[in-house]
Amino acid sequence: MLPQVVLVDGVPKCVIRPTDKKDLDRFVRNGKKWLQAGNTDAKCTCRPADELETARWKDAFALHLAWGGEEEGFFGIPLASPAGATSAPPQE
Repeated sequence: MLPQVVLVDGVPKCVIRPTDKKDLDRFVRNGKKWLQAGNTDAKCTCRPADELETARWKDAFALHLAWGGEEEGFFGIPLASPAGATSAPPQE
């Protein structure tokens, strides 16, 4: 299956490459808590990834392979930070 974008209330959340529709449905079902980020009324939908999203997925996949990761061990990457997440200041 080609890379897919999971959207939450129409906002792209992550880009994944499931093996089939069953795999995609399982990810959305099992990842709902993370995807919804506390908003239990949020609606999760999917669509094919566009060129930029596919390129981000491919870059992350290449990095995964470069460190010796197995192809089957890579699924996807977030496209946005989880709600309420803050980034730590850089360490010197």
